[in-house]
Amino acid sequence: METFAQYILSEKNHIRKMEIVYYLQMKTGIFYDKSVVFKTELAKLFLDHMHLDVDENTVLTACLLYACKKSDDPTDLEKVKSYAKDGAEYLATLGFPKRFCKICEEANRYTGSTNREKESDILELVDQFGGMLLHRPERIAFKIDEAMVLLEYRNLKGKNNRYLEKFKQFIEIMENLKVNGVGNGLITDLQERMNAA
Repeated sequence: METFAQYILSEKNHIRKMEIVYYLQMKTGIFYDKSVVFKTELAKLFLDHMHLDVDENTVLTACLLYACKKSDDPTDLEKVKSYAKDGAEYLATLGFPKRFCKICEEANRYTGSTNREKESDILELVDQFGGMLLHRPERIAFKIDEAMVLLEYRNLKGKNNRYLEKFKQFIEIMENLKVNGVGNGLITDLQERMNAA
């Protein structure tokens, strides 16, 4: 019998993957909201434009699922620190391979995992940067340039993320893309649409 992991990993269309995770959320109550969709779209754009040497299917599936045990309460610091590890343990019960679970666990650095997977560095970037671009109950969304400064000089200060420079290049490229040469950059436009939803 096919496991959930085999089922979703065999699906190559990322929009269809989103639908699958939506139905999993309806059935199990895992965390899945517009922030997950936004961060997955950000990851897809990053992979498509920067041609990184990673498996896109693995990254996008992990992006949809790494926060599955995230709490809706950002003030619960214990849950904030443990949700990626808790999620990785849950994903293992759904049949995901050990390496996939490790990628999800390493989306943040709270577990102190060493020899980080390269896919984890992508999740870390889209999780932190994408999260700063969305409104939260306790604060409004940051502008693109503010979020990038915070990502580089606060969140990742003293940490090695192998894709940070490429991510900065990607954001600059996307922000220079404008419809008919006018308006907002692509990421700002996506940010505004997500915050208005």
